[in-house]
Amino acid sequence: MDHSDELARLFDDARAAPTEAAARGVAEGLWNVYLRAPDADAQAILDRGMARREGYDFLGAKTEFDRLIAYCPAYAEGWNQRAFVYFLQGDFVRALADLDEALARTPNHVAAQSGRALTLMQLGQREDARAQLLEALENNPWLSERALIAPGAPLGPQVSDAPGEDI
Repeated sequence: MDHSDELARLFDDARAAPTEAAARGVAEGLWNVYLRAPDADAQAILDRGMARREGYDFLGAKTEFDRLIAYCPAYAEGWNQRAFVYFLQGDFVRALADLDEALARTPNHVAAQSGRALTLMQLGQREDARAQLLEALENNPWLSERALIAPGAPLGPQVSDAPGEDI
């Protein structure tokens, strides 16, 4: 399924939004695209996996997302959702691998981009995390994760003790 035109329009809308409140509908629109599975069977598997994850049944959620990936390996959201389960479990290496798979399928998947930035941050890869987050913010400048690049924030410019030096 090619949603590139729909996503491009939503990214344009996000960039043009004058406020965070105005951009909320865009974020919802993005999720509506990402969570639209290729067929009814895939949608049912995705919905079950998300319900299990929301109920903190991470093993059950992972099983459903494994099933979704096996059934529709080209569908990025299966990879993204399994990555989120891994992230919630603190398995950042596996989360990163699945986020890479999601982005290989849908390179401008903003949720996978921001999730990848958060995962890289957890792995101590600050510069890569910052670069990934900046890429996500090019698509949607209103992501809540934008606070992470503010001065003094974990991915923002760091002020050193020496005058005129940032680290």
